[in-house]
Amino acid sequence: MAQKVTYTDPEKDDFKTTEFEIIGKVGGKIMVYKSDRGEFAVSTYDNDLKPLQRIPLDFLPKKLLSMDLVAYPDRVLFFYQFQRKDAVFAFCATMQADGGFNQAPLLLDSTRIGNATVENKVYSVQFSEDKSKIMLYKINQDRQNDNIFYTFLYDSSMLLINNSRVSLPMESKKHFLGNFSLGNDGDFIFTKLERSNNRDVMIGGQLIHKQPTVDSFATYPFALKDQLVDELKVKLDNSTKRVLTTGFYYKQKRGNVEGLYINKFDFGQKQSVYEKFVDFSQELKASAKGDASTAGAFNDYFLRRIVNLKSGGFLVTAECFYTTSRYQPYNRWNYLYGPYGGMYPYYYSPYSSMYNPWYYNNGPQGYRYHYDNVAVLSYDEEGNLQWSNIVNKQQYDDGSDMFLSYLMVNVGSELRFLFNEPDRRNWLVTDNSITPDGKISHMPTLRNLDKGYTWMPRFGKQIGARTVLVPCVYRNYICFAKIDF
Repeated sequence: MAQKVTYTDPEKDDFKTTEFEIIGKVGGKIMVYKSDRGEFAVSTYDNDLKPLQRIPLDFLPKKLLSMDLVAYPDRVLFFYQFQRKDAVFAFCATMQADGGFNQAPLLLDSTRIGNATVENKVYSVQFSEDKSKIMLYKINQDRQNDNIFYTFLYDSSMLLINNSRVSLPMESKKHFLGNFSLGNDGDFIFTKLERSNNRDVMIGGQLIHKQPTVDSFATYPFALKDQLVDELKVKLDNSTKRVLTTGFYYKQKRGNVEGLYINKFDFGQKQSVYEKFVDFSQELKASAKGDASTAGAFNDYFLRRIVNLKSGGFLVTAECFYTTSRYQPYNRWNYLYGPYGGMYPYYYSPYSSMYNPWYYNNGPQGYRYHYDNVAVLSYDEEGNLQWSNIVNKQQYDDGSDMFLSYLMVNVGSELRFLFNEPDRRNWLVTDNSITPDGKISHMPTLRNLDKGYTWMPRFGKQIGARTVLVPCVYRNYICFAKIDF
């Protein structure tokens, strides 16, 4: 049976320039946050995507520095910050399932900044996998350039559990922080990495851990030996209180990707489980290479998702991405940390998946974006490769990449990959499935695919066990499509 697709009707206020974030299902209704030129609202839909109401968020100031959303079955938390004169304020507002606000927004913290003319995003928000813990934090620097963390840990009812002021030494300008994560028990975990002089690879690093009620950081160094490691990604396994850190590695600067660096650490027991470098086989490189050479097959691949498996192992997806132009080709060496490093936001930004059309339309002129094959790699509990497979696709577009890349959906029995394929002059949504043993199937074309709707798969979101909501562009309006698998 082909999967049925349901669309929302175009709404007169939802232009192509509207920023949005899919909230999910709250109180049995589907909710989407929308923002356009200082006007903020939440649109609610029934299960057939018929509009129910549009709830204006009149309490928000006209100029927001950021908005983070946490959805529960019966309510939505809005974390927002704004600047007024020389101070930045962080608030939280709670919206009930019926769209009402029972109480005024809660002031969480405020910070005076030196330059009132420059707008500064001061606060960041992390929430745990089960959404039982939420952390608001800000980072400042002292005269020794050490990072001073101010953390505010809350439960799901926004009751303060702990607030801390903790100092983290930053020995040089080569050190960078990233991969901020929050465990279900309130453990705050991130990485501190040291890059080479030209910032293209990592030459050292540490895993940083702060326990929920302890006002200090514990540091655990990575044993990289003589290998060079690319951008790392971190994934917590809350059931075993373990954290997985992984990234591509090289044997020399600007060399070929040789394999995957894997570090598994037990932050409950505060000890390493294992740390290893796993080479990619020639067979895997040959299947993943596309138009590249076998030796450099993974040079244009970037890690996308890590999925924990019940067996104790994990699954990794990586996508081939690069740009071309008549001026200068962009690859991982000359754009990854350069002036256009932010060109790939959902690879870097841990803060928000919000779609911002201005971001893409203001990219470098004359560039063609390429999103090709997706490698799916499954590892056992000891970090050994069990199986691998390639989702074959070839996508490119000029000047914008908002219709490219893919959406991965976990429906329990299998993983589904949704992406656009060029069909004459249009995009056709394609559905591939991969079973737990690594077998890939090309699924039938989705039923009820209307002409005129162009999908943006990678901005989609899974809102149920077997349901996803994907944004589309219809003429000059933003719409949404729902698939029930």
